[in-house]
Amino acid sequence: MVYAPALESEDSRPAAVIHAMEQALPGVRLEWTVSRENQLVVLPQRDTWLAEARADGGFPLLCNNDETHPVMISARERPAMPGPSGHAILEVHASIPCDAGGIAAASRVLEGIAENARASWGHASPKGLSSELARQMRHSPQGPERSPRGLPMLKLPWHIRTPAVPYHLGWLNYWSAAAARAIGFPDPGRDADLLSRARHTSTGGWVVQLTDAPLDLGDAPHLETLLRTYERFPGIGGRAEP
Repeated sequence: MVYAPALESEDSRPAAVIHAMEQALPGVRLEWTVSRENQLVVLPQRDTWLAEARADGGFPLLCNNDETHPVMISARERPAMPGPSGHAILEVHASIPCDAGGIAAASRVLEGIAENARASWGHASPKGLSSELARQMRHSPQGPERSPRGLPMLKLPWHIRTPAVPYHLGWLNYWSAAAARAIGFPDPGRDADLLSRARHTSTGGWVVQLTDAPLDLGDAPHLETLLRTYERFPGIGGRAEP
């Protein structure tokens, strides 16, 4: 998932995002969509269709029509909500298999989508992380200080002061140059471990990998890494001003 500025009229980012995803996954062609009748439809003029298609302020689902190796992507606009972060945001959601090939390509996929969407931040994570994140959301000041796993509670997105601040951490994290500045990354004296698994992008952003294997919160060393990284960056989730 990546979070970017809302689309404008005649915006070229949807096609650029799709091309970047295909480039990161050699042999994959995202030339199918789903009709209103839930039927797969091939798109022989995919880029022309994409320039005209709009769904929920984003673009409809595209996929590769391969049940054994499903790859999907779609985008929607999250309307502006009251609060410090009152900006409409484009959410781009992609899904790739969590097999050896998908894991090896995940960093390239995340970078390609985020850079071409001009995202502020984003992440690539196993599906199981979403249930833990739901338990980390702070819905009232009187709520607990920690989730059941001991992770810090995070502000709801519309209470975070700027779209540049990431809402949470993932396994692979994309931080634009603005997001990196907002959270104070990198600090060579404090971030040597993270920098050993990080890559600087062509636009000045970063792709930062927390653990060698996909994040598994049932694995004690993985959970410790996640806790340590939240402690290092208190600005993430709006817990403290950078």
